[in-house]
This record gives sequence, structure tokens and C-alpha cells, in this order.
Amino acid sequence: MKKLFICLTVLALLTPVLVSAQTNDILGLNVINNANIGLQASDPRAVAAKIINVALGFLGIIAVVIVLYGGFVWMTAAGNEERISKAKQILTAGIIGLVIIVMAWAIASYVVRTLMNVTNT
Repeated sequence: MKKLFICLTVLALLTPVLVSAQTNDILGLNVINNANIGLQASDPRAVAAKIINVALGFLGIIAVVIVLYGGFVWMTAAGNEERISKAKQILTAGIIGLVIIVMAWAIASYVVRTLMNVTNT
């Protein structure tokens, strides 16, 4: 499981480099230097909110995968008490992680929304 997680993390980190290498554009620097990229002046608070939503969404997906893995371990335990207890620990950790992520999203959403409303007046 650890090897799979490490491989997926390395792949996720290298994907932008591999994609830009196919276009002879290392890390997308030529796109940035192009004057016609259409960047707009956006509010840093909105950008921070988008980054927080993406990060927490990614963490939520990982937590759901952990819960699914715990269920898979339990279903394949075949009555082995040691594997069942391991599966219960995995499920408990996954559910606690999901609760923490949802609470973090709620707090971050409230704070960003409050900051947007306070500074817009």
C-alpha cells in the first residue's frame, strides 16, 4: 500500500513536467512568456478559496479511498480476527479523516465567505 501511494504521488508530481516536455516547453515557461494568455486580475481571496477547495477535495478523495480499502480488507478477511481488527482500524481512521476534512472545509468556507463580505462593504 505504501509503495502504491509513493508511486501515485511521484506520478502526480511528475505529470506536469512530462506533459510540458512533450511540447518542448519545460514547466510551461513559454506559455507564461506569451502575451496572449488572457490572465485576468483576480481577487487573491478568490484564488485562495479555489486552492483550499481543490486541496480539501483531493484530501476527501484520499479519505474515501482509505474507507473503501478498509471495507475491502474487511470483506476479504474471511473471518480472520486479526484482519478484521486491522480493517476496523483502517475504517475508523478513514472516517475520522473524512470528518476532519469536512469540518476544515466548513471552517475555511465560513472564513473566506466572511472575509469576502467584510471587505466588500
